[in-house]
Amino acid sequence: SGQKVCYGSLKHSCYKLAYFQDLSRRVGFEEARQACEMDGGALLSLESQAEQQLIENMLQNLTKSGSGISDGDFWIGLWRSGNELATSSPCPNLYKWADGSISPFRNWYTDEPSCGSEACVVMYHQPTANPGLGGPYLYQWNDDRCNMKH
Repeated sequence: SGQKVCYGSLKHSCYKLAYFQDLSRRVGFEEARQACEMDGGALLSLESQAEQQLIENMLQNLTKSGSGISDGDFWIGLWRSGNELATSSPCPNLYKWADGSISPFRNWYTDEPSCGSEACVVMYHQPTANPGLGGPYLYQWNDDRCNMKH
């Protein structure tokens, strides 16, 4: 389930946000990726500041609609495979879009990505959390463990 919004002119013409208040319905990165593909889409690749802003606006509208959205991050389609840890390339350069996009756009939170065992990326959505060094935990990106439920 989720809210689907379509636009006529954009490269990604339709977006679907899936948010589960019920923690038991939240899923890991791979489950989220498969759910998108079964739905004929892909986990989102955000390719510009304009697209990032569009998604932020969609989340704000969803929140305003009274659907009870509280803290809960959203998977996006950025990840790195663990077998690339041994390369000489700096860790942030190892992240790639699951749908094959080559967009260099990134919106990391301060001090992210932390790398290590965290290889899959979420868009922060924690309106009730106290702000950190990079400000509120809203809409910036964070690498997380791929088996976390979002």
